[in-house]
Amino acid sequence: MSVVIDPSFDPVPSLAQTTDVVIGSGADVTAAPVRACLIAAEGDLPSCDHLEGQTRESLAAAGFTGKAGQTLRLPGQTLCVLVGTGKGITSAAELRNAVASFTRAASESDALALDLTEVISDELSARDAALAATEGAVLARYRFEALKGEAKNVALKTLTLGVADADQAAAKEGVARGLVLARAASISRDLGNTPPRHLTAEKFADIAAKLGPEFGLEVEIFDRDALIELGTGGLLGVNAGSVDEPRMIKLRYTPEGANANTPHLGLVGKGIMFDSGGVSLKPPTSMGDMKMDMMGAGAVFSAMLGLRELGVTNKVTGWLMCTDNMLSGTATKIGDVLTIRGGKTIEVKNSDAEGRIVMADGLVLATEEADRPDAIVDIATLTGNAMAALGLRTAATFANNDEVAAQLAAAADLTDERVWQMPLDHRYADQMKSNVADLSNIGGPYGGAILAALFLNEFVADVPWGHIDIAPTMEVASDDLWRSTGSTGFGARLLTELAAAFTAPAATDAPQSSEMN
Repeated sequence: MSVVIDPSFDPVPSLAQTTDVVIGSGADVTAAPVRACLIAAEGDLPSCDHLEGQTRESLAAAGFTGKAGQTLRLPGQTLCVLVGTGKGITSAAELRNAVASFTRAASESDALALDLTEVISDELSARDAALAATEGAVLARYRFEALKGEAKNVALKTLTLGVADADQAAAKEGVARGLVLARAASISRDLGNTPPRHLTAEKFADIAAKLGPEFGLEVEIFDRDALIELGTGGLLGVNAGSVDEPRMIKLRYTPEGANANTPHLGLVGKGIMFDSGGVSLKPPTSMGDMKMDMMGAGAVFSAMLGLRELGVTNKVTGWLMCTDNMLSGTATKIGDVLTIRGGKTIEVKNSDAEGRIVMADGLVLATEEADRPDAIVDIATLTGNAMAALGLRTAATFANNDEVAAQLAAAADLTDERVWQMPLDHRYADQMKSNVADLSNIGGPYGGAILAALFLNEFVADVPWGHIDIAPTMEVASDDLWRSTGSTGFGARLLTELAAAFTAPAATDAPQSSEMN
């Protein structure tokens, strides 16, 4: 069957959509056609011409109490959007949320303005305030409309931020960083939202080969023959049922002046371009969003595109393990044994637990790197059990090293991409014993997120390692503050901040093998 795909389709439209963020004065904000007024739930009302004659009582009668995220439009010669801030803004996360609420309340306008003078304080610097405001506005206005005949979303062309003269240099620094971080999340969202036939592993590799060098990355593409030569039996085994070839995409960022002592971070991303479950077929209700099963790889790729622009001084190498997981007469069967790079064998007891299988090859390759990373972090939409444990707003993390865990938590705090560390409990590892192979790819019915992490831990040798299970956070069903409907791009900003602040950890703290056999 021949299927027609528009050859002009751009799977990363966010690169063509730019917002000009202007640092100005309070007067510039007042003169803007659409501006925000931030109002806490208690205290005096701020000075604003749109609030003349208004009281707390009159605003409450109109349904506005200052509750965090609440908005009220006050028309006049210009439009003023009141934005509730609850107890007030003291953190970047609170400001990011408030600006996102403002942006959504003024969705028809392509130019917005906000005075940051009152929120800049000892707790929230001008740099961090401008960064958060930029992210909040750009990410809240995001829409994936590349395949619609007529786009309905109004692009945000200009955002004016008012700051004091003394803070303008710091604010401009924050804006520049915020735009790079927001672009990373937006590109990752684009990739996650793109239909699977439009974004196969081969097409993803083509995108990486085109964009990587433009953003300072060395790119190596490994096709099926190259993967056979490498002995990546996990990636090839998952791909066995597909008509589309697999790809491994290796990305390398080397900052100017790097040497043998430069800290080196390895990133491994799960890139299942579509997950049918294979022979262990998913139910229809679980299959609809499986085009997003590649968001780990999308997060790594999108994060690495911004490293040169941010002046990151650490070395970063990424391995994107890309294939779809399809059901056909050639698909890997239940009971088949796959040989991972390095020789360890896996009995496939569930072909829908495929992500950990392709990640195993990537982790082994990362440990074999001639310039071995000081730490490896993998990211994957891995388990429904993580969703059951943490809901849909928090990703699960695991680590064999306390320093790696702490650096992941710090990056999550900066970006408000929440994570929760779960135990890497080796007492459960016996559940992955196999009678015919070194281990099986699933365990018992409980503790699935832990078992998946223990499986991955078998392939990291003695390298400090962390794992992020983003299955809970890969998408939202409706607009939620700065998270727009569909793919969230979760992890792209987190990994960017992790790479920027990364320091080489000490030796691993936890046992490196469960010694199941």
